[in-house]
Amino acid sequence: MIPAGGGAPLAIAHRAGNSLEGLHAALAAGADLVEADVWSHGGRLEVRHLKTAGPLPFLWDAWRVVPAWRPRLLLPEVLEAAAGGATFLLDLKGRTPDVGEHLAALLHEAAPGREVWVCSRLWPSLDRFLPLDWARVMVSARTGAEVGALRERVRRGDVDGVAVHRSHLSTGLVDELHRSVRLVTTWPVNDPGALERVAALGVSGVTTDDPGVLAALVAARRG
Repeated sequence: MIPAGGGAPLAIAHRAGNSLEGLHAALAAGADLVEADVWSHGGRLEVRHLKTAGPLPFLWDAWRVVPAWRPRLLLPEVLEAAAGGATFLLDLKGRTPDVGEHLAALLHEAAPGREVWVCSRLWPSLDRFLPLDWARVMVSARTGAEVGALRERVRRGDVDGVAVHRSHLSTGLVDELHRSVRLVTTWPVNDPGALERVAALGVSGVTTDDPGVLAALVAARRG
């Protein structure tokens, strides 16, 4: 799946796995990777971008607030709905690395041997996946400090890819990272101009929320 040198970037459907509707749309569009946000909460693996608020009865993100009592999508439901037709990029969320242990155990039971990509800004949560031959591990960086640490981290040679926020990209950084990892991805890329710019920098994967950008990526991949 990794693009050969100079090949079109992978098409990654941002947060598409956070709903069954989004999952099916990404599959229909031909996305290479379907991203989903995974939280360990109350002994379950929940798929959502919204955060809990401690003891308060709501979930939130930015300006959005929803009641905590609403049903929450669970990862086993997403895996079952995909019916083996998706390759997932699971973004591990939370403040503690136990989500990685929980996720590895569930995947071993529910989807043994199926290739899956995992990423996180909390890198210790990925450690459990490093020795697993069916897991592809990506470290993610949103801030400048995280990018600096990521440049050091990839030199260990034990991760498969990186995700770097688009605001930090340069040709030099992309080239440097490609010397250590197979896949250099970026987000958010939600308009044709942004897609043209990041493609010119040499990234090998693009994460988008925009159906038009996703379609353009898929078309370029099919060439």
